[in-house]
Amino acid sequence: MAQSAEALRQALRNALRDGGSMDAAHDLAHADRVWLNARIIARGEGVARCDQLMAACYLHDLVTLPKNDPARHRASYLSAKAARPLLTRLGFSTGETDEVCHAIEAHSFSADIPCDTLLAKVVQDADRIESLGAIGLARCFAVSGVLGRPLFHGEDPFGETRELDDTAYAVDHFRLKLLSLPDQMKTETGRGLARSRAEVLRRFLMDLAGELGQTAPNW
Repeated sequence: MAQSAEALRQALRNALRDGGSMDAAHDLAHADRVWLNARIIARGEGVARCDQLMAACYLHDLVTLPKNDPARHRASYLSAKAARPLLTRLGFSTGETDEVCHAIEAHSFSADIPCDTLLAKVVQDADRIESLGAIGLARCFAVSGVLGRPLFHGEDPFGETRELDDTAYAVDHFRLKLLSLPDQMKTETGRGLARSRAEVLRRFLMDLAGELGQTAPNW
């Protein structure tokens, strides 16, 4: 491709801003951070700078659906479908477009599509790291607020005597999904980053338990 990396990045950012169905947890700043995470992971895994990687990071949430939408699992497929004509206009070859679209489809937790390429593994890890750390904490509660879910169960916040349900309480999502993410990372570099950021969530749980006069859960 003839254009510079910065020119491509601006074109991708413009495409996402103008054509994406963004929400507070899947906005342009999220895409910027996923690209930052991907560059860190790519360096750790010995992957050279790659226009396809940048494109997949910026277009992976080109179509977003609410967490409680029954078609949520199709969002990454719809994003890949919407990305194809954009990638063609930006000068990507058919093979490059196929690789980017696979990475877009495979990044999704709910779609459960195996990552067939290193590119897809890097993008998936880069996106899932956004669910951890201080940013992940903020995003979790932002999404729960939009859906009208309480922060935690008032009488049993950590599920000592009840079944955890992250469709009802935000804190339950820590145990049922977020804290399992480090072991699901596809790259060693991503796994290291995820483990470090998962500790931020555990420290929050300890602080929350202390403020509630409870014992912190062993999550």
